[in-house]
Amino acid sequence: MFTGASQLAFVGVIGAGGGPWAGAATAALLGTRNALYAVRLTSLLKVSGARRLLAAQLVIDETTAMAIARDEPAQSRFAFYVTGLAIFSLWNLGTLVGALATHALPDPKVLGLDAAPPAAFLALLAPRLRAREPMAIALAAALVALVCLPFVPAGVPLLVVAVLVVFYGALSR
Repeated sequence: MFTGASQLAFVGVIGAGGGPWAGAATAALLGTRNALYAVRLTSLLKVSGARRLLAAQLVIDETTAMAIARDEPAQSRFAFYVTGLAIFSLWNLGTLVGALATHALPDPKVLGLDAAPPAAFLALLAPRLRAREPMAIALAAALVALVCLPFVPAGVPLLVVAVLVVFYGALSR
């Protein structure tokens, strides 16, 4: 699955002692948001056939953000594909370098790289939290996750929050 949040969530759940099913469910749930992104991007990208399969592989947070930030459809498509291909290439190159570097670095935690994914996620999320409702939802979600944390296995607080947010979204329509 080419979506960093899902991959990192799975590894994080397993690394925190959670079971593979909780890790897989968390990763899959995070990955489902990409389907919603695809619905939004359909009118911008206007692709079919084999190109649609390629485009589907590149529907992630960053490509969606770059595509919808443009006013012109041609610029949206350009931003989508350039961002997607760059991230895909660099993500896989970084994974390869990381796998090879494990032999060179005895303790990678010393570098503090474990803080990068949450920081990147917050950087993507921050511009969306300018209005009251998204801010309130984010704070409530964080509170629910923190309350659940001591009582359930790793990964489950995120699942609880996701279910509650889906219910909230369904009820607020």
